[in-house]
Amino acid sequence: MTRLYLASTSPARLATLRAVGIEPVTMAPEVDEDAAVAAASLDHGPLDALATVALLGRLKAEAVAARVGDGLVLGGDSAFDLGGVVYGKPHRPEAARERWMAQRGQSGILYSGHTLIDAADGRSASGVASATVRFADDITDDEIDAYVATGEPLEVAGAFTIDSKGAGFIREVDGDPHAVVGLSVQLLRTLVRRLGYEWPSLWNR
Repeated sequence: MTRLYLASTSPARLATLRAVGIEPVTMAPEVDEDAAVAAASLDHGPLDALATVALLGRLKAEAVAARVGDGLVLGGDSAFDLGGVVYGKPHRPEAARERWMAQRGQSGILYSGHTLIDAADGRSASGVASATVRFADDITDDEIDAYVATGEPLEVAGAFTIDSKGAGFIREVDGDPHAVVGLSVQLLRTLVRRLGYEWPSLWNR
């Protein structure tokens, strides 16, 4: 049996792993995401969504791998690209409402970066999954206000979910559906095998 550490406190990522038979050890990565992106931007210029999630997924995995002695450590991050603008978590209700006013009836790409580290020897494997999300065009202002008031969109990339209340506002998903919840099961299996482990060795539920 191979132990998996999840460098995240995301309920959606935890639920996804549990649904496929994996009970991970969850640990908060304690990474200052804004500072990390700002520092990288100074060196390389503004980061696009793909580069952002790749960077933060790696930093989160490294932060937790430094605190454990064995097992596999999974770090992940998500960002939403709408018309070339990168959106993370809105945090504030007014920001979430503004985003929904702009994205209803539109489509964007949700990127989910993953890094898996073998804590025993430091080897790592990384990848990014993505999906195009199309929003319904008949979402009313009242529906947006009610959704924002739930608090659900404040702490998720793009200010929406597909596995909870926000699902009713999503018309179509093209690509990896698990990428939208922040953890691509297919990509995780690929990374596990890339490090020389078998996927069923993670099943512990």
